[in-house]
Amino acid sequence: MSDPGKAGDLLAQIPKGDKPGGAPVHLWNPPFCGDIDMRIARDGTWFYLGTPIGRKPMVKLFSSVIRKDGEDYFLVTPVEKVGIQVEDAPFVAVQLQVEGAGQEQQLRFITNVEDEVVAGAVHPLRVELDPETQEPSPYVLVRTNLEALIHRNVFYQLVELAEPREIDGIAWLGVWSGGEFFPIGLLPE
Repeated sequence: MSDPGKAGDLLAQIPKGDKPGGAPVHLWNPPFCGDIDMRIARDGTWFYLGTPIGRKPMVKLFSSVIRKDGEDYFLVTPVEKVGIQVEDAPFVAVQLQVEGAGQEQQLRFITNVEDEVVAGAVHPLRVELDPETQEPSPYVLVRTNLEALIHRNVFYQLVELAEPREIDGIAWLGVWSGGEFFPIGLLPE
């Protein structure tokens, strides 16, 4: 479905609320109504019918009802579920706030839609390496099955905070947050 009125219809169905972190989409099981022409680019820009959505409040509202089932992404309301395209991750971590140091350190990530999470057991960090280029793609879990790609500048901040640690006989560089150690790269030899 790429009906131009579809996004407006969907907006009207999104419950209004001030709760951070999105609506309880995991509790909603409406019928699947097809795909709409909405895409989230790797840089976090939302597009509708090929045009960037320039209104941040609208993007924040849509981001509050996104859900990932398997490998597919959907916008879900109590009465409708529509498929959208996500190039990498639905969010981008654009800011990092650091409190404390060492094992007591807390890393707070702020996303492009103003969600905030502290990395730890509930919001783990992970880094994927491109098999061809070995370029890292770092992520932090924001909500159930929904991650934020950590922006390159924020990743550089993590690298500056990194310290060495051996895990299973392998020397890693990593960061502490929420009492957890997260490897972000192999220790250079």
